[in-house]
Amino acid sequence: MNFLTILTLAAGLSMDAFAVAICKGLAMKEITWKKAAIVGLWFGGFQAMMPMAGYLLGVQFKESITSIDHWIAFVLLGLIGINMIKEACSKEEDVQDGSLGLKEMLVLAVATSIDALAVGITFAFLSVDIWGAAVFIGVVTFVFSIAGVKVGNAFGTKYKAKAELAGGIILICLGFKILLEHIGIL
Repeated sequence: MNFLTILTLAAGLSMDAFAVAICKGLAMKEITWKKAAIVGLWFGGFQAMMPMAGYLLGVQFKESITSIDHWIAFVLLGLIGINMIKEACSKEEDVQDGSLGLKEMLVLAVATSIDALAVGITFAFLSVDIWGAAVFIGVVTFVFSIAGVKVGNAFGTKYKAKAELAGGIILICLGFKILLEHIGIL
């Protein structure tokens, strides 16, 4: 997997965290770099850990499903992308507060990084440097999360749905790219 693909994947995966960070920023009365960095560390840290956990799970099954690995990657990325698009189009409003407490941040960090677990499973079937990819995904998410807190505080929730929609489209396109490369079209 080349750098541009990993960068695109990292950006797509970080969109959930970016959207939630926008809501956090909106709910915070006062934004400081420390608060933004706390949000970034939670989301970026979990986005980095989840692909590694998924990779370890995927490696256990690699030998038995290598012949269909591209289909697994396509389906997992497609489902994650469709779910993100569905959430972006949903009229339900997420109620957020500005709290950075352990319980709330843990729940949000896990919720925004579940898709990265599935991507990690996909990585087990591809030629990916898992450590480099996971760290890179975490750093990109860290940066996007800090930006999200700042954007949320400045502009409100008008970009939340657009960020989720963009992330979903990116993940679906990556799934198609992996499938097309494997069957020899790209």
